[in-house]
Amino acid sequence: MNRFRLFNPLFAMLALVFATCTPAVISAGEKITVMNPAITTKIAQRLPMTAPRLDTLEGKTIYLIDNQWGGPEGAYQLLEEMQNWFAENSPGIKTVLRRTKGNMFTDDPELWQEISERGDAAIVGVGQ
Repeated sequence: MNRFRLFNPLFAMLALVFATCTPAVISAGEKITVMNPAITTKIAQRLPMTAPRLDTLEGKTIYLIDNQWGGPEGAYQLLEEMQNWFAENSPGIKTVLRRTKGNMFTDDPELWQEISERGDAAIVGVGQ
């Protein structure tokens, strides 16, 4: 007898769920639009990366760039850790840690010019 009392609340909840979950009814004249997420066109041809790859990082200068996507501290702390790692584990690799001016949507031509003149590679980090 007590066993059935334990199941009464469960049966009541199930009855409530089934009573409120009625199937949607659409009249014969009404139309609905269903979107198909499948790709129906050809995928664009990908261009190969044309920048020359470095054979080694030894003796090179790598710029670590925070573009401030996640705010002022978005990627900066991660890039600081990367800079510390390079200093401890690969002292022959020079790293320069910089932030872009403005925010992630503004261009920073002075920084890009500096990287092209003084750097051998760049890692652009985004936060979060």
